[in-house]
Amino acid sequence: MGRESRSKLSAVGITALKQPGYYADGNGLYLQISNTGTKSWVFRFMLNRRSREMGLGSLSTYTLAEAREKVRKCRQLLDDGSDPIEHRRAEREKRLAAVASRRTFSECAHEYHQLHANGWKNAKHADQWINTLTTYAFPEFGSKDVSAVSKADILRVLESIWATKPETASRVRQRIRAVLDWSAARDYRHDHDPHLWDQVARSLPKTKDVKKVGHFAACPYIHVNATLQSINNSTASEPVKNALEFIILTAARSGEVRGAKWSEIDFDGKRWIIPAERMKAQREHRIPLSPRAMQILEAQIGNDSELIFANDRKKVFSDMTFTALVRRLGFDFTVHGFRSTFRDWAAEQTAFPREVCEAALAHTSGKGATEAAYFRSDLFEKRRQLMEAWATYCITERSTTSILPLKTAKAERKA
Repeated sequence: MGRESRSKLSAVGITALKQPGYYADGNGLYLQISNTGTKSWVFRFMLNRRSREMGLGSLSTYTLAEAREKVRKCRQLLDDGSDPIEHRRAEREKRLAAVASRRTFSECAHEYHQLHANGWKNAKHADQWINTLTTYAFPEFGSKDVSAVSKADILRVLESIWATKPETASRVRQRIRAVLDWSAARDYRHDHDPHLWDQVARSLPKTKDVKKVGHFAACPYIHVNATLQSINNSTASEPVKNALEFIILTAARSGEVRGAKWSEIDFDGKRWIIPAERMKAQREHRIPLSPRAMQILEAQIGNDSELIFANDRKKVFSDMTFTALVRRLGFDFTVHGFRSTFRDWAAEQTAFPREVCEAALAHTSGKGATEAAYFRSDLFEKRRQLMEAWATYCITERSTTSILPLKTAKAERKA
């Protein structure tokens, strides 16, 4: 070890130093040169009558000025009676613990959902719980550190649906709150503001002031073929276009198609059997498949997923995927509104009995159990005729070549 220099170091002089040893700068700061020639900073100090030595980093990482600043902070700790070495170790452990406990909002939501798995009243409710967050919250802040989710993030999600889907918005708010409060209790979310939800509530209109939403806006049936052409000519992926056309042709709900599995398809019988747990009325629903619907299924074969219409991650598409496509094409009607389109067409353009049309939409008939069972078996083939007629109507090009968004169409009718 070389002798310690008593003179202060300089940035220029440090470069010229080559001899291994310790070179003092003052105030306990030393430049250490190893036998291999590497240069690093060291802080020497006395604590409780014991000599201590603390490495401050390499010269290639910290300049002389930065090393002096490090020593100044260490001296402040010593003045407060703290050991700089122990303080640094505690801070490092704290940072490591913070990294280990870091969770994104979506990770916390899934962990919460799994932890409460036994508390859901049924599988459908459990799926709906996480699916609402997947649809509305995850796209906005699902990948964000749960500690960083702010009031602005929450309001951005809620304000987009507060007026149009008040019941859904209320559920989304409750579920976001459940995840954030749980995350704070588990120390995943730091500095959680207990007044956050009061502020969110004051930031949104009162429920009674929100205009009640009526029926879903529906595409006029005369324009359904032109709509399908616009969808199929769009830049959307084939699974998205196929799924949306399948929704229209089967008059099914979006969630029923998005969650459809190959195991539900009877190819020989050309029918789709949706199990009760995936139906709104909690009853199995059989849908006769038209030739065009069968073509769509055949186009999806080989997607390497149990889902018929899966996204790139082999997961269920978000409902917003289809809504975004419809809006991007300039239409004002909703995806769910195609069920009304089908019903209007069946009532005004066909002679099929009301019971057949309602059964095609899986609406309850209000009949007794015995009569309902009879109609269930008797109406299936009649529904097959209805759905094949509907598919033919959908894929047949009409003389009307342009399709107008709902707002424009209404304006022209008034004129």
